[in-house]
Amino acid sequence: MITKEKNSKKANNIKTKITVKNLVILLAFFAVLFWSMIAYFNYKDIWKTYGKEDEKSSDSKVEISNAEKVDIDEIIEKNTGEGKREEVEKKEVDLEYITKYRTNNKLPKGMVQVIQEGRVGTQEIVIKKTYKNEEVVSEEQISAKVKKASLNKIVEVGGANYTSQYKVKVGDTVYVTSDRIAVMLEPSDESQKKATLQQGNALKVVDIQGDWYSITSNDAIGWVKAESTSYINPNEPIKEENKTNSSKTQKSKTQLTSKLSFGMKLNEPSGLSLEQFKKILSDSKDKNKIMENNAQYFYYIESQYNINGVFVASMAIHESAWGTSKIANDKKNLFGYGAYDSNPYNGAYNFSDYAESIDLIARVLVKYYLNTPGTKIYGGETAAGTYYNGPTLTGVNTKYASDKEWANKVYNYMQYLYNKL
Repeated sequence: MITKEKNSKKANNIKTKITVKNLVILLAFFAVLFWSMIAYFNYKDIWKTYGKEDEKSSDSKVEISNAEKVDIDEIIEKNTGEGKREEVEKKEVDLEYITKYRTNNKLPKGMVQVIQEGRVGTQEIVIKKTYKNEEVVSEEQISAKVKKASLNKIVEVGGANYTSQYKVKVGDTVYVTSDRIAVMLEPSDESQKKATLQQGNALKVVDIQGDWYSITSNDAIGWVKAESTSYINPNEPIKEENKTNSSKTQKSKTQLTSKLSFGMKLNEPSGLSLEQFKKILSDSKDKNKIMENNAQYFYYIESQYNINGVFVASMAIHESAWGTSKIANDKKNLFGYGAYDSNPYNGAYNFSDYAESIDLIARVLVKYYLNTPGTKIYGGETAAGTYYNGPTLTGVNTKYASDKEWANKVYNYMQYLYNKL
């Protein structure tokens, strides 16, 4: 039997255990709560987001994302280069010859005769083309290798104190002026060659087609280039009836300016006389007298290449700032020929005198810019027409100059020169 005393002790033990247990649970609860609060206050900053810049943050070690500042369209545009791409091309092209001028005092003033025909060579060039939206926006020659050398053209110009307006007609006798001249089956450089004649040979003209004479001689019958012949017998003085006072033959200012317009054809001579070219190119702006001292060559290119010499002179003035540019002075290059926007000075061609640069640019314009492909041009050649967009200032500007106002600037000089007549 269990007594009350024993039952009472047992009950007290149970109460004591319950009280201690509750106390332990309570203490544990407060301990968890206490450490939780400490953890919250110490580490609450880890819940911040770094996808957006926080201007109040002073923690320099944290790199804030600038995603909101990025212009996606700008990135795409940079990566595509505004739709631009570059391409390198290797090709074989003509190596143009240089023309050497020399004075012959036995010839009438202004007369031109070829003593040695120029012969085009070949060269292999490397071109860098820049495309924008698949359209070529610029071309730059970055290297060249000569495959076949060209041969200089030698031209004698008259230095006598009189002029001559005589024109060869059927039945006349002409004389070979070039060191040698090819007699062709047809009036074309592409025709079959029949014979070769030497300087001084006399030829009878039986027909005339453009720049070619059909001739007979003791040694051959066929076609020869007119530019390599002259009606003047080298062994006899010129006849008095063929001598002319140039002032009586030149056209008036009204006649010469009647065709002046922004859209005028440039593959036709201006018609100015030698004296008129010298007049319009004598100017106070020409500080070094470069245009004045080379005025005759703008006249000579008209008779040889069918190009407006006032246009070419205006180009020279614009490109060289009246002959004062560094390229003009150092390289005798009035047009910056060969210069590219990326490296103009080093790219520009060197010439031994200004006449060479004037003559070459005239032929380049006639051959590549002013005439359609296949057109018969100087010396029996045909135009390549590579950059042809019409025989006007606008047409030349399209491929010749990156400056869109180039045509307007050149035309302003043309007006200035024509108005000086």
